[in-house]
Amino acid sequence: MRMILGGLGLAVWLVALGCDRGANGGQPQLPRSDLTRAAATKVDTTGGVRPGIWPEAVLGHVVNPYAGQASAASTGRQLFVGFNCAGCHSGYAGGGMGPSLRDSLWIYGDGDAQIFSTIAEGRPYGMPAWGNRLTDDQIWMLVSYLRTLGTNNEPEKPPTPSKEVRSSPDSTKAS
Repeated sequence: MRMILGGLGLAVWLVALGCDRGANGGQPQLPRSDLTRAAATKVDTTGGVRPGIWPEAVLGHVVNPYAGQASAASTGRQLFVGFNCAGCHSGYAGGGMGPSLRDSLWIYGDGDAQIFSTIAEGRPYGMPAWGNRLTDDQIWMLVSYLRTLGTNNEPEKPPTPSKEVRSSPDSTKAS
Protein backbone atom coordinates (compact mmCIF):
# COMPACT_ATOMS: atom_id res chain seq x y z
CA MET A 1 0.00 0.00 0.00
CA ARG A 2 2.84 2.37 0.88
CA MET A 3 4.45 1.61 -2.44
CA ILE A 4 1.27 2.54 -4.35
CA LEU A 5 0.75 5.79 -2.39
CA GLY A 6 4.43 6.69 -2.71
CA GLY A 7 4.35 6.05 -6.45
CA LEU A 8 1.14 8.01 -6.82
CA GLY A 9 2.58 10.93 -4.84
CA LEU A 10 5.73 10.91 -6.98
CA ALA A 11 3.64 10.86 -10.16
CA VAL A 12 1.53 13.82 -8.99
CA TRP A 13 4.66 15.74 -8.02
CA LEU A 14 6.29 15.10 -11.42
CA VAL A 15 3.17 16.16 -13.29
CA ALA A 16 2.95 19.34 -11.21
CA LEU A 17 6.64 20.04 -11.76
CA GLY A 18 6.27 19.54 -15.51
CA CYS A 19 3.28 21.87 -15.69
CA ASP A 20 4.90 24.67 -13.71
CA ARG A 21 5.79 27.22 -16.35
CA GLY A 22 6.05 30.16 -14.02
CA ALA A 23 3.78 33.13 -13.54
CA ASN A 24 3.95 34.16 -17.19
CA GLY A 25 2.56 30.87 -18.57
CA GLY A 26 5.80 29.92 -20.31
CA GLN A 27 5.88 33.12 -22.38
CA PRO A 28 9.34 34.62 -22.89
CA GLN A 29 10.02 37.66 -20.75
CA LEU A 30 10.40 40.80 -22.84
CA PRO A 31 12.89 43.42 -21.77
CA ARG A 32 11.20 46.01 -19.60
CA SER A 33 12.13 49.65 -19.33
CA ASP A 34 12.29 51.76 -16.23
CA LEU A 35 8.73 52.88 -16.98
CA THR A 36 7.14 49.47 -16.67
CA ARG A 37 9.43 48.37 -13.83
CA ALA A 38 8.64 51.57 -11.96
CA ALA A 39 4.93 51.16 -12.64
CA ALA A 40 5.03 47.68 -11.15
CA THR A 41 6.82 48.83 -8.01
CA LYS A 42 5.48 52.34 -7.42
CA VAL A 43 1.77 51.97 -8.04
CA ASP A 44 -0.12 53.03 -4.93
CA THR A 45 -3.86 53.39 -5.28
CA THR A 46 -4.47 54.40 -1.66
CA GLY A 47 -4.23 58.07 -2.63
CA GLY A 48 -6.87 57.71 -5.31
CA VAL A 49 -4.44 57.28 -8.22
CA ARG A 50 -5.82 54.94 -10.85
CA PRO A 51 -2.90 53.28 -12.68
CA GLY A 52 -2.89 53.74 -16.42
CA ILE A 53 -5.01 56.85 -16.55
CA TRP A 54 -2.53 59.37 -15.14
CA PRO A 55 0.79 57.52 -14.96
CA GLU A 56 2.66 60.78 -14.36
CA ALA A 57 0.98 61.03 -10.96
CA VAL A 58 2.70 57.80 -10.00
CA LEU A 59 5.88 57.85 -12.08
CA GLY A 60 6.64 61.55 -12.43
CA HIS A 61 7.49 63.10 -15.79
CA VAL A 62 7.91 60.41 -18.47
CA VAL A 63 9.46 61.17 -21.87
CA ASN A 64 9.10 59.17 -25.06
CA PRO A 65 12.68 58.34 -26.10
CA TYR A 66 11.58 58.29 -29.76
CA ALA A 67 9.63 61.55 -29.82
CA GLY A 68 10.02 63.40 -33.10
CA GLN A 69 12.06 60.67 -34.82
CA ALA A 70 10.74 59.97 -38.31
CA SER A 71 12.28 56.50 -38.42
CA ALA A 72 10.55 55.57 -35.14
CA ALA A 73 7.21 56.83 -36.49
CA SER A 74 7.71 54.77 -39.65
CA THR A 75 8.50 51.67 -37.58
CA GLY A 76 5.45 52.47 -35.46
CA ARG A 77 3.33 52.49 -38.62
CA GLN A 78 4.70 49.06 -39.56
CA LEU A 79 3.90 47.78 -36.05
CA PHE A 80 0.39 49.28 -36.30
CA VAL A 81 -0.24 47.31 -39.47
CA GLY A 82 1.71 44.20 -38.44
CA PHE A 83 -0.05 43.74 -35.10
CA ASN A 84 -3.44 44.39 -36.72
CA CYS A 85 -4.26 47.56 -34.82
CA ALA A 86 -6.05 48.46 -38.05
CA GLY A 87 -8.48 45.61 -37.38
CA CYS A 88 -10.17 47.78 -34.75
CA HIS A 89 -8.95 51.32 -35.45
CA SER A 90 -9.04 51.09 -39.30
CA GLY A 91 -6.12 51.21 -41.68
CA TYR A 92 -5.22 54.82 -41.06
CA ALA A 93 -6.45 54.96 -37.44
CA GLY A 94 -9.67 56.75 -38.32
CA GLY A 95 -11.81 54.50 -36.14
CA GLY A 96 -13.95 51.47 -36.66
CA MET A 97 -14.83 49.02 -33.93
CA GLY A 98 -12.20 50.89 -31.87
CA PRO A 99 -12.08 54.67 -31.51
CA SER A 100 -10.44 57.06 -33.93
CA LEU A 101 -6.85 57.83 -33.05
CA ARG A 102 -6.72 60.78 -35.46
CA ASP A 103 -8.80 63.20 -33.42
CA SER A 104 -8.29 65.00 -30.12
CA LEU A 105 -10.80 62.94 -28.13
CA TRP A 106 -8.81 60.49 -26.00
CA ILE A 107 -10.75 58.81 -23.18
CA TYR A 108 -7.67 57.83 -21.17
CA GLY A 109 -5.53 60.86 -21.94
CA ASP A 110 -3.50 62.03 -24.91
CA GLY A 111 -0.10 62.39 -23.24
CA ASP A 112 2.70 60.10 -24.39
CA ALA A 113 2.81 58.26 -21.04
CA GLN A 114 -0.96 57.86 -21.07
CA ILE A 115 -0.96 56.45 -24.61
CA PHE A 116 1.91 54.13 -23.67
CA SER A 117 -0.09 52.97 -20.66
CA THR A 118 -3.20 52.35 -22.76
CA ILE A 119 -1.28 50.21 -25.24
CA ALA A 120 0.67 48.33 -22.57
CA GLU A 121 -2.15 47.75 -20.07
CA GLY A 122 -5.19 47.69 -22.34
CA ARG A 123 -8.55 49.23 -21.51
CA PRO A 124 -12.02 47.93 -20.68
CA TYR A 125 -14.46 47.07 -23.46
CA GLY A 126 -12.08 45.86 -26.12
CA MET A 127 -8.53 47.27 -26.00
CA PRO A 128 -6.23 44.34 -25.28
CA ALA A 129 -3.06 44.72 -23.23
CA TRP A 130 -0.01 44.57 -25.51
CA GLY A 131 2.64 44.99 -22.79
CA ASN A 132 3.37 41.28 -22.70
CA ARG A 133 3.68 40.99 -26.51
CA LEU A 134 5.57 44.16 -27.39
CA THR A 135 8.76 45.58 -25.96
CA ASP A 136 8.65 49.02 -24.39
CA ASP A 137 10.63 50.37 -27.35
CA GLN A 138 8.01 49.03 -29.76
CA ILE A 139 5.22 50.64 -27.73
CA TRP A 140 7.08 53.96 -27.71
CA MET A 141 7.45 53.73 -31.51
CA LEU A 142 3.69 53.14 -31.80
CA VAL A 143 3.17 56.25 -29.64
CA SER A 144 5.51 58.16 -31.98
CA TYR A 145 3.47 57.02 -34.98
CA LEU A 146 0.18 58.00 -33.35
CA ARG A 147 1.62 61.45 -32.62
CA THR A 148 2.19 62.02 -36.35
CA LEU A 149 -1.40 61.29 -37.38
CA GLY A 150 -2.95 64.24 -39.14
CA THR A 151 0.37 66.09 -39.43
CA ASN A 152 2.80 66.62 -42.29
CA ASN A 153 5.14 64.12 -40.56
CA GLU A 154 2.74 61.18 -40.95
CA PRO A 155 4.72 58.32 -42.56
CA GLU A 156 1.86 57.02 -44.71
CA LYS A 157 -1.07 59.35 -45.17
CA PRO A 158 -4.54 58.07 -45.98
CA PRO A 159 -5.60 58.33 -49.61
CA THR A 160 -7.34 61.53 -50.61
CA PRO A 161 -10.98 60.95 -51.54
CA SER A 162 -11.66 61.32 -55.22
CA LYS A 163 -13.61 64.41 -56.28
CA GLU A 164 -14.91 62.53 -59.28
CA VAL A 165 -18.67 62.07 -59.24
CA ARG A 166 -19.77 58.63 -60.22
CA SER A 167 -22.96 58.14 -62.10
CA SER A 168 -25.55 55.83 -60.63
CA PRO A 169 -25.82 52.33 -62.09
CA ASP A 170 -29.27 53.18 -63.44
CA SER A 171 -27.99 56.07 -65.59
CA THR A 172 -25.73 53.76 -67.58
CA LYS A 173 -28.60 51.62 -68.82
CA ALA A 174 -29.87 52.25 -72.33
CA SER A 175 -33.32 53.78 -72.50
